[in-house]
Amino acid sequence: MDSADMDVKKYLSRIGWNSVPAEPSLEVLRSVHTSHLLSVPFEDLTVHSGGRVQLHLPLLYDKIVNRRRGGFCFENNGLFSWLLSKLGFQVTQLSGHVKNSFTGRYGPPFDHLLLMVVVEDRRWLCDVGFGADGFSAPLSLETSDPQEQGHRVYRIRRDGDTHVVALQQEENGGAEADWRDIYKFTLEPRSLEDFTEMCQYHQSSPSSIFFCKSLCIILKPWGRLTYIGRRLTTTTFPAEGTGDVVKSTTTDLTDEEILGILEEKFGIVLDSPLVPKDETITPPPEIY
Repeated sequence: MDSADMDVKKYLSRIGWNSVPAEPSLEVLRSVHTSHLLSVPFEDLTVHSGGRVQLHLPLLYDKIVNRRRGGFCFENNGLFSWLLSKLGFQVTQLSGHVKNSFTGRYGPPFDHLLLMVVVEDRRWLCDVGFGADGFSAPLSLETSDPQEQGHRVYRIRRDGDTHVVALQQEENGGAEADWRDIYKFTLEPRSLEDFTEMCQYHQSSPSSIFFCKSLCIILKPWGRLTYIGRRLTTTTFPAEGTGDVVKSTTTDLTDEEILGILEEKFGIVLDSPLVPKDETITPPPEIY
């Protein structure tokens, strides 16, 4: 397919919208951001089922919209950027370095694709391609104060030209909880083509989580589902005002069960056999 076959209405239908919004607004931005996370999984299953990810918008559209798959950051945020632009938003693609939760190291330049959206004269950080630690609604780039989202709290601090997104270390931890950096970025504009080399890196490097682990994560109204290797973790978020805490249960899966779980829980049907993988990530040789 080519770009002429990319349809905004069909994309919106994929994320649960029945009509095209009349004009860009903060309310629309927040809603399509959360709807995307509830509908399109964060996943790397192409890498583990004999395929290769290519950063060509019509291919990403076909995968995510027509074939109802998901993708990692370059795919999900790359295509979401196109949708937001078509809806009339002012969108800038940005490059980030992710702090790997397994190795404690930041990844190389162009490790992560994220978006800055200007709406109503204010800047917002959008990211529908980050997985378990990601925020469900856009974060304001106009403040370094904590920003609450349900049971979670985020903040964005500046260090010169670099912005660092941090998450409270303990969910439900209160004002005294420690902060954990999850990624850093600058506001220098980028294009999807700038991420081509790192897209290949993430499909072939033992320092990349996407090469080392087959994974699929999706946000749910009640929590989150996380598949990695041969395990499925169900995380339930506390209802607001109840004082409950986050609860998680993990189930071991056989190879025969995995494809059924992916279809039933995530809505994913693969074209080729999956090779489940959950290997240790090698820390990158350089410090970034």
